[in-house]
Amino acid sequence: MQTITLEVTSEIAEAYQFASLEERQQIQEIVSLLLKKEKENDIDFLRKIMDEISDRATARGLTPEILESIINEP
Repeated sequence: MQTITLEVTSEIAEAYQFASLEERQQIQEIVSLLLKKEKENDIDFLRKIMDEISDRATARGLTPEILESIINEP
């Protein structure tokens, strides 16, 4: 592995500094997948992003019922 430097806003830098080791590893994996050009990785990347979004939504209290009511709002 090699270390790289990315320019981000101060808010993003602070959030990364306070992130857990697991969260940092997930971010590193997402960046790695993003920078790979292979088509087969696109599907893996999308699945991982969707899983992460689902996990975070569930952790924040989103239930299938709440999601359904949001989707059905006029």
